[in-house]
Amino acid sequence: MPLAAIISLIKLLTHSAPSTTSETLSLLSTHSTALKRALRNPIACTAGTDLFQRYIISTLQSPTSSQTQSTGDFSTTRDGLVTSGEQFVARAQEARGVIATIGGRLVQDGSTVLTAGDSRVVSAVLDAAADKGVRFRVVYVRDSGIPSSSSPDASGGGGDGMVARLRGKGVAVAVIGPSATAYSLGKITMVMVGAEGVVENGGIVSRLGTYQLAMLAKSARKPVYVVAESHKFVRLYPLGQYDLPIQQTVLDFRDRMDDADDGNGPGGTGEEKRSGGGEEDEEPVDYTPPELITALVAETGVHIPSAVSEELIKIWY
Repeated sequence: MPLAAIISLIKLLTHSAPSTTSETLSLLSTHSTALKRALRNPIACTAGTDLFQRYIISTLQSPTSSQTQSTGDFSTTRDGLVTSGEQFVARAQEARGVIATIGGRLVQDGSTVLTAGDSRVVSAVLDAAADKGVRFRVVYVRDSGIPSSSSPDASGGGGDGMVARLRGKGVAVAVIGPSATAYSLGKITMVMVGAEGVVENGGIVSRLGTYQLAMLAKSARKPVYVVAESHKFVRLYPLGQYDLPIQQTVLDFRDRMDDADDGNGPGGTGEEKRSGGGEEDEEPVDYTPPELITALVAETGVHIPSAVSEELIKIWY
């Protein structure tokens, strides 16, 4: 989502014709707001749009850009911004491979990794470890609302693609439901999850269930590693579980017996209306505080949660 938002803003610059720096920044701000309003959960989008706008400001303030602007031909400056934006995206797209290399070192021979959420970054880390010949096992927690596939070469959602790929590389994978998570903790070495957003205090916003998974791991004294690209670092400081700038109905209280309730997944997640036209199947999320996280693995290295604020300062100031 962050990269998709950034790419859309680059396309906007390509097909628009702002004639001044002020018009350019106003254009990006207006459309960034429109993108965020179209989503029930704008956290990942906010991380991408805010970071890109900051990058554009830094580029405009560079000596080279200042010299170009002084010529009075802003079209050249705009073309330079588009080129710089494309280079920014290219570097961001390489981040997953760098994280796979760094995170793969955490997976040692004989270890058992528990994961959930079908994170592409986690998948890349585990693939990298398997390709290096590390002998490890994986416990994958599948959401109870997602049907499992009996096909050995399944590549659909719900983690089936990750499971099939790892098994194809010779990695033993056990697929369990959420209710078996606590039972399995005695067999695992670490928990590894991805994130939609990494907030200022080092906590994460991720798929619903990550919080309880981290709580269980903490109680069992198992390390919890979060793997996420730095473009998911967002200037947000939630004070608690219900302090996120999103609209979702996980607790759907009802007082009538004739109210429909299929009992599958979080109640009411499809009932609440958005202000925009986001996807109808957006999954609910929760907030995992930093005290439950052992370390964050980004393309910039392995960080303790408190180091996120320092990374944001480097980006923004």
